[in-house]
Amino acid sequence: MRIYPILALLALCISACSKNDSGSGKAEKYPAIKAAFGTNIDPDNLIDYAAQAVPAYIRKNNAAPIPTNNARATLGRVLFYDKALSINNTISCGSCHKQEFAFGDTALVSKGVDNGVTIRHSMRLINTRYAIEPRFFWNERAPNLEAQTTMPIQDHAEMGFSGQNGRPGLPTLLTKLSGIAYYKELFRFVYGDTVITEARMQECLSHFIRSIQSFDSKFDAGRALVPNDAQPFPNFTALENQGKDLWLRQPIFGTDGVRTSGGLGCNVCHNAPEFDISPGSRNNGIIGTIGSTALDLGNTRAPSLRDLVRTNGAINGPMMHTGQITSLRGAIVHYGTINQDPRNNNLDARLIPGGFGQKLNLTAPELDAVVAFMQTLSGTNVYVDPRWSSPFR
Repeated sequence: MRIYPILALLALCISACSKNDSGSGKAEKYPAIKAAFGTNIDPDNLIDYAAQAVPAYIRKNNAAPIPTNNARATLGRVLFYDKALSINNTISCGSCHKQEFAFGDTALVSKGVDNGVTIRHSMRLINTRYAIEPRFFWNERAPNLEAQTTMPIQDHAEMGFSGQNGRPGLPTLLTKLSGIAYYKELFRFVYGDTVITEARMQECLSHFIRSIQSFDSKFDAGRALVPNDAQPFPNFTALENQGKDLWLRQPIFGTDGVRTSGGLGCNVCHNAPEFDISPGSRNNGIIGTIGSTALDLGNTRAPSLRDLVRTNGAINGPMMHTGQITSLRGAIVHYGTINQDPRNNNLDARLIPGGFGQKLNLTAPELDAVVAFMQTLSGTNVYVDPRWSSPFR
């Protein structure tokens, strides 16, 4: 009696049963990923994070220690949006950095666990890769993006794994995540094993955050047509080109710190075409603290000025670490007259020409022009691109 045909038929049946409805056989390799994310994440067909187009005129690069990796960025996307990273499963990174607001928050302070709140306004996460300044948070307490990513998780008020006042610390979170089926599959997919460490979380989160970019603005369309930032952009209105010129040109001050001619010099601190803060910047004259009379003198970092507002002018959230400025016009007016507070020993020297707080003597047409220019820095894709959206079904 020959049994080989029977065995062959049995093998065929087993093979057919192991495949999914489409016959590809892929879903069964990652059942927990499919259950949690559906079609939002397919390990066999990853969204591209590594090969995004970047304009040739963008030269700054706050790059990761290793090049952006699609698998790590995908795992970082899950970590960014997963509320399991908080002690009571209510807060994720995406709770304070919302895609619909250019990865910022319209609230003055963002909500944390157990009615906790942030002590400063949440900073937008736009083009963090395209900066020279490597430090993060308003007071630059994180030396790099990798260190920054797990600090909110360990903040007592934000995500709660502080190890303080009876709360568990980060090791408890690592154990918690190790028990979640989709993390077992994701870490094995990315690293070849299921070991979850803070360093691996930091690496993946930073790959995802560095992938968030915005280069589809009216400014970018114009900059692509000219050899340098100073040339008039052919797609700009006369008012927008005037605002750009005022932004780029240095002011001429009298001996009393009053502007007598020239531009506004905004570019010295917020350099085109990236519009990130220049390294070594110091306090900008705002020294308040949200909900307190205490001084906050150490704030020197700012996010990129891209996407401060949407293309329709709607603000993506209040500005500055105190959230006290709520319009582009208000931000420009702040720098128009810098009042020196004797308590501020960290005021940026570029704001006190000749030892006097600068007075730009802004005219109404100049103010209109700079506002018009700043509105050209906003794109549309960052709000809708699925690669930066929540992967959870």
